Amino acid sequence: MPAIDRSGTFTLGNRTVTRLGYGAMQLAGRGVFGPPKDRHAAIAVLREAVERGVNHIDTSDFYGPHITNQLIREALHPYPDELVIVTKVGARRGDDGSWIPASSRKELTQAVHDNLRNLRLDVLEVVNFRSMLDIHGPAEGSIEAPLTALADLQRQGRVRHIGLSNVTAAQIVEGRRICEIVCVQNHYNLAHRVDDALIDDLARDGIAYVPFFPLGGFTPLQSLALSDVAQRLGATPMQVALAWLLGRAPNILLIPGTSSVAHLRENLAAAKLDLLEDEIMALNGIAARAASA
Repeated sequence: MPAIDRSGTFTLGNRTVTRLGYGAMQLAGRGVFGPPKDRHAAIAVLREAVERGVNHIDTSDFYGPHITNQLIREALHPYPDELVIVTKVGARRGDDGSWIPASSRKELTQAVHDNLRNLRLDVLEVVNFRSMLDIHGPAEGSIEAPLTALADLQRQGRVRHIGLSNVTAAQIVEGRRICEIVCVQNHYNLAHRVDDALIDDLARDGIAYVPFFPLGGFTPLQSLALSDVAQRLGATPMQVALAWLLGRAPNILLIPGTSSVAHLRENLAAAKLDLLEDEIMALNGIAARAASA
């Protein structure tokens, strides 16, 4: 059995995907802006991921911008039937690499068409609306107008399924009144667990939860408890952090990103780890210590 198969599966829209996927953000240049240092290495990572059983790739046309989608197309098109590519809209990049909200009907329509063109697809399987009411985290406010625009694109056949990113529980309730929501993508990991209750609520409704920054983002998770468990298991701390997430809830889909084939293989091997109850308890304490600090 390939290592990735041990992660299990979950439904994303009307497709079944392995719970351990791949996030393409780090394939762009520094700050997710501009081209990668080594285009051939980026292509190799994407092909290795699919060869090892990854069938859920997360991307966006504002990564680069356009870079990661163009790399995915070059590496993988024509796409395997089982591959699900999930993208995001709701932002654009300034000439200086800044992140700028882009949620008007015109901007969202352009973004969907940019993703279609750069990925060379006729329809986008899943499009996440990324709320930019606050760049750094979820902020309350209505998302009715942009989500209605996306739902119209769905009815036109450009988008098959819709998800939400960087949103609050209230916004998810509002979104579900407008269209079916198949996934929620928010910041969540061992040390950042604001969405604990939300994850359980979504699990009961069969909605996927996709944590971004599952390994802490550009500053990796660091904890003595995490290192101790990793040493005991003969694994890396990042493998343990991913294994904990897989065990946290059945609806969690992981998309750890990397620009290295070796690191990709390491991430996928996390599916083979089995955490004992005392190890899980030790890891659960990391969030409380992070909050008190």
